[in-house]
Amino acid sequence: MAKRKKLSKGQIRRIQQNRQRKLARAEQDETPTVAIDDAQLGSEQHGLVISRYGQHADIEDEQGNAVRCDLRRTVGSLVCGDKVLWREVRYDGQSNDGKRRGVVEAVQERHSQLTRPDYYDGVKVVASNIDQVFVVSSVLPDFSDQILDRYIIATEDMGLTPTLVVNKIELADDAVRQHIDQRLAYYQSLGYPTLTISCKQQMGTDDLLPKLNDNISIFVGQSGVGKSSLINQLIPGANIDVGDVSENSGLGQHTTTASRMLTFPAGGRLIDSPGVREFGLWHLTPEQILNGYIEFLPLISQCKFRDCKHQNDPGCAVRAAVEAGDIPQFRFDNYHKIMQSMEENRSNRTFVR
Repeated sequence: MAKRKKLSKGQIRRIQQNRQRKLARAEQDETPTVAIDDAQLGSEQHGLVISRYGQHADIEDEQGNAVRCDLRRTVGSLVCGDKVLWREVRYDGQSNDGKRRGVVEAVQERHSQLTRPDYYDGVKVVASNIDQVFVVSSVLPDFSDQILDRYIIATEDMGLTPTLVVNKIELADDAVRQHIDQRLAYYQSLGYPTLTISCKQQMGTDDLLPKLNDNISIFVGQSGVGKSSLINQLIPGANIDVGDVSENSGLGQHTTTASRMLTFPAGGRLIDSPGVREFGLWHLTPEQILNGYIEFLPLISQCKFRDCKHQNDPGCAVRAAVEAGDIPQFRFDNYHKIMQSMEENRSNRTFVR
């Protein structure tokens, strides 16, 4: 991956100005887009956010029906998976299009949330109230254990254990398959469930489906790894657009542009999140990054120095474990590459939490 150039002071200033303009527009747009008097609103109901579009959200009511809602000014961040209190607009039969409308009044406390850094908004919440995270990678775009590690860090920070899914396994030759199997065997030894599947050959998806029942799950991963194809196979009628991988860059094309929640026929929910080409972690602390390397944690107290950077420091227990073969070199290298990328991103941006 090419090293990013450091941003100039002028570029940083323009980013900050764009961010402030964006936040100002969002604040102006927080009011409902229609003039609604409280007398027009019904009683409060519980609902679930199944999609979010700008200053509107689709809310699933207690009967399982979708209602398009505006947001109150007091409602802050709202994402797919949020549990909300909302009120229905009563038109007395005078609605222009006959569709139900509502207003979101409040968001209930989240028990989990997946976050990533955003260039303009600091920390962006991708989805909330998730029970399971499935990290989908593939043979094409090239399998990357560093990207897996990034998602593992983010999932561990949520207090969850990710399941690692490798798609398009039919494209792997013997050498690539051996490499992937070795990596997955190590992740399994750490307690992370793994699956190899092929949407094209409909292989392995039957093992995945039972894990999705009775939970709210999310598929995350790079663009082009086949999340949309996988969803179409697991949920007949989902009709998610499927993109191709560029022959020139080897990178996937974005097909999902906003998170939305889908329902499995046998029960369970799935949040389909937009793919990204690189999952940033520069909003996390070094301690949070380290917590994603669970095999390092028992060794830290054995390091000679309390401020050990786990590189060439004298008496580093983590380095000794790598040299002894107890920790594979790829995990050690990925940790330092991620830490270095955090420092580079922080030096290039003025970050707002």
